[in-house]
Amino acid sequence: MSKRLKEMNGLDFIRMVEAGAHRLTMNAERVNALNVFPVPDGDTGTNMNLTLTSGVEELRRRPSDHLGKAAEALAKGLLMGARGNSGVILSQLFRGFAKAVSDLPSANAQQVAAAFQNGVDMAYKAVVKPVEGTILTVAKEAARQGVQAAKRQPDVAVVMAELLDQAKEALAKTPDMLPVLKQVGVVDSGGQGLVYIYEGFVSVLDMEEAPLEEPADMPYVAFGAVQPLEETLEPAAAPLDFSGHERAQAKLATEDIEFGYCTEFMVTLNPGKLNGRKFDEALFREELSTFGDSLLVVADDDLVKVHIHAEFPGSVMNLAQNYGDLSRIKIENMRDQHTHLLMEEAGPSGAVAALAKATHLLDAAKELEMGQPSVPAENDPSRELKPYGFVAVSAGEGISGIFGSLGVDRILHGGQTMNPSTEDIVRAVSEVEAKTVFVLPNNSNIILAAQQAVELVEDKQVVVIPSKSIPQGIAAVIAFQEEAAPEENIDEMQQALQQVQAGQITHAVRDTQMDGIEIKEGDYIGIHNGRIVSSAPDLVDSCKKLIDSMLDAGAEIVTLYTGAEAVQEQTEELVGYVEQTYQEVEVEVQDGGQPLYYYIISAE
Repeated sequence: MSKRLKEMNGLDFIRMVEAGAHRLTMNAERVNALNVFPVPDGDTGTNMNLTLTSGVEELRRRPSDHLGKAAEALAKGLLMGARGNSGVILSQLFRGFAKAVSDLPSANAQQVAAAFQNGVDMAYKAVVKPVEGTILTVAKEAARQGVQAAKRQPDVAVVMAELLDQAKEALAKTPDMLPVLKQVGVVDSGGQGLVYIYEGFVSVLDMEEAPLEEPADMPYVAFGAVQPLEETLEPAAAPLDFSGHERAQAKLATEDIEFGYCTEFMVTLNPGKLNGRKFDEALFREELSTFGDSLLVVADDDLVKVHIHAEFPGSVMNLAQNYGDLSRIKIENMRDQHTHLLMEEAGPSGAVAALAKATHLLDAAKELEMGQPSVPAENDPSRELKPYGFVAVSAGEGISGIFGSLGVDRILHGGQTMNPSTEDIVRAVSEVEAKTVFVLPNNSNIILAAQQAVELVEDKQVVVIPSKSIPQGIAAVIAFQEEAAPEENIDEMQQALQQVQAGQITHAVRDTQMDGIEIKEGDYIGIHNGRIVSSAPDLVDSCKKLIDSMLDAGAEIVTLYTGAEAVQEQTEELVGYVEQTYQEVEVEVQDGGQPLYYYIISAE
């Protein structure tokens, strides 16, 4: 029977969030499959899942029966863990929700509905040019219905059920709002992800709802799968007693952890990616070993289990995707875990000292006790900072090397296959000792997370140059002038973005039709400035059509960045084609090493 809920407290909210996270986890691959482009890196479901998982983890660290405090913990976790545009929007939706209930130990139906509406308002403000027919529309229509329902219905569960129904209706209409969705025959992926989350919410509030079963035709993808609430919430539990024995981990300093992320995932071997090669477990293990330690690789038929402690999990997974499809991904920050362990070991009276030790501030803490506050060297305002610094997102060792040679200070390994989180970007910016730091996302799906990071950095000016591709990012760095003022450099770099044409060649993962082009699964597709312009069963043929599209308006230099799967003979054929067809154009080849994209092409 239906459970009446006149007031939602923090524990109700936590149950809702965990159920929503579990529901999204069950369907992450379904959301990924709704990616409009038929490319092998549709990642909306992955981004939303990793974002929500980050929120759940923060909620577990700070559980509370006070609704405002629980919502604030979720919002913080979402904010720092936000990945991709969909993840950032999701974080803003619940950031607005948290602000609306910040002072409330519990909330009635009207207050809950108003909080969802406040989340929508904040999300729309966060997006410079909101597009209808997306997750924003689904959230807006759902919240509007929630507000109306709460005026006549005091039961929170009933209001949430109506909110969900309206979200589903709005999702079904997204193809009528965005022509590209109708053309491809899908609903908006971000909106679908939000509906899955809301379905989880309703499942724990209304016991009359039918059980939500896992889809039979899709694999269960545990991107940091959540545990049952009962296993994580023990507010009244007694402190752990170690009987005077210090944990072994407490003898290790956080700064001594060389590889900070415990990374686990499964690889379903894909014959199409292996190109007829037999999977070589020993070679795979050797390749992964260059990224970290504590490596475990277990292969069984077409499945491979990977465990590794790595500093750049994105690079590990980029490599693994050359062999197959990833699932059951789990990434944990071991430095963060170790800091909490030190605080737990120290007990309440020693928590400050433990945290200071973990963050290189122990000496400062001691001096503060004696009335002699000091500032650690890396945070000393008197130290000399250079005027400018750069953070860039890159995929592939070759491209990372190019950015490094151009003077980029910190390189985040990521891109389309693994978008860095807001926290990743904040951390990278904080490591650059410069007064002004320029951030180059180099991917349209990372720009919002980068812009969100700007709000979280207080001790330096952070400027996001909205580069949408690797060629744009490289062009922006080249346009930078050390002697120029920040405003002048911003203008020059943004102008450089408009002067470069960007292209990519990858393979199609499904049959579809876009912009009059018939695309078959397995075809090689050429993408010019975000638009598919060629599709052919032969890679070179498709690439030639892409080059023709890019050079239609003229160019002086064409650069081919070869991917991890590029073939030397095909590269030479493409160079010859440019030299013979466009005799006034200079052509260069650089080893990019990027996954999934056989070639990234720049024309300027």
